Amino acid sequence: MTADELEPSRRAPLPVVAPAGELDMDSLTPLAAEIETVLTQHDSLVLDASGITFGDSMFLRLVLSTHAQADLRIAAPSPAVARLFRVIGVDTVLRIYPTLQDALAA
Repeated sequence: MTADELEPSRRAPLPVVAPAGELDMDSLTPLAAEIETVLTQHDSLVLDASGITFGDSMFLRLVLSTHAQADLRIAAPSPAVARLFRVIGVDTVLRIYPTLQDALAA
């Protein structure tokens, strides 16, 4: 099968969601809404996590929920996000890439 024969959603460039700042239960709603909107049109997305300075358990829940329903690629996690994923142990389950370019190319 060639790239031209793939469904349009698979040929289109991967959408990138790039939140910034602290993501906790009080600030997560816009990110959750953006991800939900993207997933109505695409079956995969890249979460550029380079600008996230803090993520709580609700952020982690959103990431894992998105991972369960789509091809989620996490690009360039900030030290805080990388530590959260490592401490919880989900760094072995999630598709994490060192750069945005690597995530888009995968």
